[in-house]
Amino acid sequence: MARILVVEDEGGLREVLVAHLEADGHQVRAVADGMHGISEAARFRPELVLLDWMLPGMDGLAVCRELRRQHLMPVIMLTARTQEADRVSGLEVGADDYVVKPFSIPELLARVRAQLRRVSIAAAPEPGALVVSGPLVVDPAAGRATIGGDLLDLSRRELELVALLASSPGRTFTRDYLLDRFWGPEYEGLDRAVDSQVSRLRRKLGSLAACVEAVWGLGYRFQPPAPDAAGHP
Repeated sequence: MARILVVEDEGGLREVLVAHLEADGHQVRAVADGMHGISEAARFRPELVLLDWMLPGMDGLAVCRELRRQHLMPVIMLTARTQEADRVSGLEVGADDYVVKPFSIPELLARVRAQLRRVSIAAAPEPGALVVSGPLVVDPAAGRATIGGDLLDLSRRELELVALLASSPGRTFTRDYLLDRFWGPEYEGLDRAVDSQVSRLRRKLGSLAACVEAVWGLGYRFQPPAPDAAGHP
């Protein structure tokens, strides 16, 4: 069972989603607009959010952007938009998945379970899970990363991305691999989403930004900082 927040302004669909999610064993709360979604997320602390794109007042992209400033839970966008540019926009603001309306309830539940599995796997403490590279310390189990002891403000995906790259210094991870690992195979070909995610990560790494290197035509790799690298961004 997981805590799930539904942010959907269409009353009939909202009720259907709540009914099926509760039947699937989850604890569900639902709101009809973005501002209430943000405040309810702070109170309810959901483990996953289903977020409609077209909301009154504050749209789903703005809500997702605000959620990403405060929370690490997966966000699945629900939308009637079908263009690739729209999908990329949703991913760029931090959405973890994108479901196009109309959708089947079994498909949606499968995507919810897949995201919850990913979170469970990422959060499971394992021996040796701590990643240390110079002043950079990433603790995926605790959901935190620091440089020289200073806490970094990373999203869940950014945390997992830097942990993956830094755990295998010098290894090049292709864009296709990163897309499949962090977004799923259905997003094959959306290289822009990976590039945007890496750009945001670099900005947050400060003085260690150059450690995340682009390998032309392939993807990205992490080169450990020099021994005298500054411990603060």
